[in-house]
Amino acid sequence: MAGNSQRRGAIRKGGTKKGAVVGSGGQRRRGLEGRGATPPAVERTKHPAAKRAAAKAKAEAKGRPGPRGAAGRAAGRKSDDAPEMVLGRNPVVECLRAGVPATALYVAVGTENDERLSESVQIAADAGISILEVPRTDLDRLSANGLHQGVGLQVPPYRYSHPDDLIARVRDSAEPALLVALDNITDPRNLGAVIRSVAAFGGQGVLIPQRRSASVSAVAWRTSAGAAARLPVARATNLTRTLKDWAAQGFQIVGLDAGGDTTLDDFDGREPTVIVVGSEGKGLSRLVRETCDSILGIPMSGPVESLNASVAAGVVLSEIARQRRA
Repeated sequence: MAGNSQRRGAIRKGGTKKGAVVGSGGQRRRGLEGRGATPPAVERTKHPAAKRAAAKAKAEAKGRPGPRGAAGRAAGRKSDDAPEMVLGRNPVVECLRAGVPATALYVAVGTENDERLSESVQIAADAGISILEVPRTDLDRLSANGLHQGVGLQVPPYRYSHPDDLIARVRDSAEPALLVALDNITDPRNLGAVIRSVAAFGGQGVLIPQRRSASVSAVAWRTSAGAAARLPVARATNLTRTLKDWAAQGFQIVGLDAGGDTTLDDFDGREPTVIVVGSEGKGLSRLVRETCDSILGIPMSGPVESLNASVAAGVVLSEIARQRRA
């Protein structure tokens, strides 16, 4: 009995039997508390979505320049505010001939010289463009397939105008307003060709949407034959809203479509006009089409059903310029 009393006394004084647990110290209560929202799948390292995202990032990184080298630092992540790199001897010399603004010409160490490279270096030197000799690996990182031919041209991001700037340009012009808006045009060569036609036929500017549109890249610069340096290109956050605003200011909004309700033969382009050009495949989007005052078609005598967007724009702009000269 005495032994039992001694054991009970030991327990009352805080002692425990072997294997017994007095308390969890709050561990069990904390374990029952919520742990917050479940992380997204891509943030859970063992989830298939996270593995796919990591593989995609790794694949993209293979074609992206590393942190070393002058050319690598210049490229960075592609964005609207990032410079563009034109690679290859023909594209580079064509950009320089067209007067595309550039900040640096990169030539890989040990590159074999030819007429195109010599001309590129000469034009760059005459224009005050920096000429930098870089390791070939720097240009390798800028090209997914390595086909840079030892030369690259850094082109700064294009500075777009505001749509209101085009209206101000119209008011300052002695000529009647003539603007071109592009809808669903995603090929930069089409954009460049339209810019060239607008400049050739007396237009004051080009409007493109901020999304789902070709941008003024080096390809567009080259196709415009330098006209992009003289003619402003504006970006609209919402193309439909901008067109409605221009219509309220007295512009006639005219869309181009093969099945238009008005033919070019009957069209009067002497009023302040905005020509809206859609893509050859998709045409005008529904909301943009509904915003137009009229839809203009180009009569054709041949078997061709439709024209390329830039060609159609050039035909209409030429007719408007003819009417305004008469």
